[in-house]
Amino acid sequence: MPRDTFEELRKKMIQSARQGITEAYSSEEYALIQAINAYLDISKTYNLMYERLTEWYGIYFPEVQVGNPRTLASLAILAAGRTVPDHAKLAELIGDEPKAAQVHDKIQNSIGRKMNDDESNAVMKFAQLSRSMDESLTSLEQYLKIASNRLLPNTTFLTDEKIAAELLSKAGSMERLATMPASTVQLLGAEKALFKHIKFGSKPPKYGVIFKMPEVNTAQKDQRGRIARVYATKICIALKADYYTKKPIGPQLKKSLDEAIQKIKSSPPRERKPAPAQGRQGPRRFQRGNRGGGGRPQGGRRPSRPF
Repeated sequence: MPRDTFEELRKKMIQSARQGITEAYSSEEYALIQAINAYLDISKTYNLMYERLTEWYGIYFPEVQVGNPRTLASLAILAAGRTVPDHAKLAELIGDEPKAAQVHDKIQNSIGRKMNDDESNAVMKFAQLSRSMDESLTSLEQYLKIASNRLLPNTTFLTDEKIAAELLSKAGSMERLATMPASTVQLLGAEKALFKHIKFGSKPPKYGVIFKMPEVNTAQKDQRGRIARVYATKICIALKADYYTKKPIGPQLKKSLDEAIQKIKSSPPRERKPAPAQGRQGPRRFQRGNRGGGGRPQGGRRPSRPF
């Protein structure tokens, strides 16, 4: 039987590698990972842009204070060039007739800087970019909700679409996430705090991404760790059902989870043992020639450092 030539072997290996890459990324989980990472990145940038637009727009209309980023961007576009916007359009934008009348009066009688054409164009472009990012976030939220309920229905039922997708992103794949123990799932997202604890001996973290759940971050401080542990345990069961059996067990897990959280909240607080008292030590004295004091040993050379 004739052997394949080098060129034929090369073509077969390239074809095999291409097929392996196609099969590896055939699952939608990798698209969900990229979507949640994009959502988190855009959210950070969007918040920074809102702060910048608030300060920038405050130069021209210091009396106007808007707490909604989308409303601020639309108002900046509507009232570009210090032109007084139409009252009807302003009322439609704000959604409240009395507040719209107040904003209209403040814009009309503002003491801020007068905006020239170049500044007006720059502010309008920046506001349009901010509103475009808001639309991108809305589109990503819709996709996250659909994809998370399709790939992780039980986990999404226990948490929400963003937390389920973020757990998947931290793990890297559904297979790896489904095989993780509850203690690892509990600390996903707290890697920096965990490494700081290992290296410097700081307090160990008790939760990571799970802290975003209202049941965890609104609980008493001494109960958050136990509630996060219970959450991680139920999430692990949901993940195994999502990846292996595909059975809808979300409602049963949610009921069991609520009962466990209620039991933790109704339990009496744990008594903390007082730390043992340590004897007071005087200041350490450093003397030359004292081996224990950090100086150079008497009558000898400086000790060599170990490699």
